[in-house]
Amino acid sequence: MKKLASVAVLALIILIIGKPMSAQVLNTLTPKEEKEGWQLLFDGKTMDKWRCYKMDKVQGWAIENGAMTALGLPEGKGGDVVTKEKFKDFELYLEWKVEQNSNSGIFFHVVEADEYGTVYMTGPEYQLLDDIGYPTSNPKNMSGSNYDVHAPKFGQVKTLDQWNTSKIVVKGPHVEHWLNDRKVVEYEMWTPEWLELKKNSKWKDAEGYGKYKEGYIALQDHGGTTSFRNIKIRKL
Repeated sequence: MKKLASVAVLALIILIIGKPMSAQVLNTLTPKEEKEGWQLLFDGKTMDKWRCYKMDKVQGWAIENGAMTALGLPEGKGGDVVTKEKFKDFELYLEWKVEQNSNSGIFFHVVEADEYGTVYMTGPEYQLLDDIGYPTSNPKNMSGSNYDVHAPKFGQVKTLDQWNTSKIVVKGPHVEHWLNDRKVVEYEMWTPEWLELKKNSKWKDAEGYGKYKEGYIALQDHGGTTSFRNIKIRKL
């Protein structure tokens, strides 16, 4: 009887406040995360920690319902965004969702130099995609992949109305991609195996691809609409 009463009280509390007491507010850090060294890259209100690649401002992005949204504007009116801070070894976590037929990606160790015109010329890409609607059947191009190099294993995206979770861990040459709490890709950069895979991918002639050990985090505006929230990182 006491157990039933406790359940009833908990249900009443949830009904009153509209959500479980343990639910985290969007775009914030818990005391535990702060102690572990996590930092927010987006507070849900501004994009002060971001700018467009090779620019000092953000264009083609909007903040909607506590999320950063790439609008996919045509004719160069948008652009990939990069962090203002560079990162070397890190663990990155974020949540994302795409609209139908949309395509995006997360990049790391991105470098700005005269010889590089885009983020993907230097930064390896964690692919984000409408896996069902986008016209591709190549597993190396699916969500969670190391784009065109490593296909995800056991990766599964949620329906378009739901948020996916992604995590990238980079420690020296070691890289992990996580998708919805599953490790879907793992590789070692700069090994003979990695160089052979690169040689047999679309990056075979991209001299700067995966070359650098430090750089910016980038989010891609690649047509269609993609939204990001709860973007947080900790240095390793």
